[in-house]
Amino acid sequence: MLLNTKKALVTGSSRGIGRKIVETFLKEGAEVWGLCSHPSSAKEDLEKFAKDNGSVFHEICADAANHTELKGVIENAMKESGGFDILVNNAGITKDGLSFRMKLEDWQKVLDVNLTAVFVISQIVSNDMIHRKAGSIINMTSIVGLHGGAGQVNYSASKAGLVGYTKSLSKEVGSRGVRVNAIAPGFIETDMSNAVNEKVREGWISMIPLKRAGNTEDVANAALFLASDLSTYITGQVLGVDGGMGC
Repeated sequence: MLLNTKKALVTGSSRGIGRKIVETFLKEGAEVWGLCSHPSSAKEDLEKFAKDNGSVFHEICADAANHTELKGVIENAMKESGGFDILVNNAGITKDGLSFRMKLEDWQKVLDVNLTAVFVISQIVSNDMIHRKAGSIINMTSIVGLHGGAGQVNYSASKAGLVGYTKSLSKEVGSRGVRVNAIAPGFIETDMSNAVNEKVREGWISMIPLKRAGNTEDVANAALFLASDLSTYITGQVLGVDGGMGC
């Protein structure tokens, strides 16, 4: 198993990409702490999934926009776990709208959750990784963080910020054996993408060289690669999981 004996923290763990990453890590031997904004309906299923795979799942909860609360929860998880070998910053929200109509609070909320929360969590976890001289941090950016998206200036800015953050942090911690990379998913089948009307969906798929939407397993497998010892000489990179859409 690629992650045997490893301990991982995955944010946004209850559904979509985050849940699939949790399941993939558990199958590969990791003990996983999943961070949600509130107690989730997925908790029991993930605990059973972990047990069936000979591992353990822990759900922890905090409002990612409340950075004082978030810091306390992460610090407690660090004490409980003894430190994490892997951190996946996956949690994110959208509050779409055209820029000239966007409310300041909608701009700020998205940056608080998608970018500042990553800084708060990573500061705590990476400090421990530095002392242990090992660790892998994976930040979930997006194709719109690289190429932009109309009606998503807040989301695009937050995800572009993660790219710069990833590359800068990788330079700070690399000499201590800590790797920092990002994944940039394209059009992935999730509850959120399934809500898009069929015409828009067909338009997106027509722009993908592989001519299909991705699935959560595609992203989770990329996260597994970056979390494991298969990628020990890879840091500061942005891995596109987009079917060639970003080429």
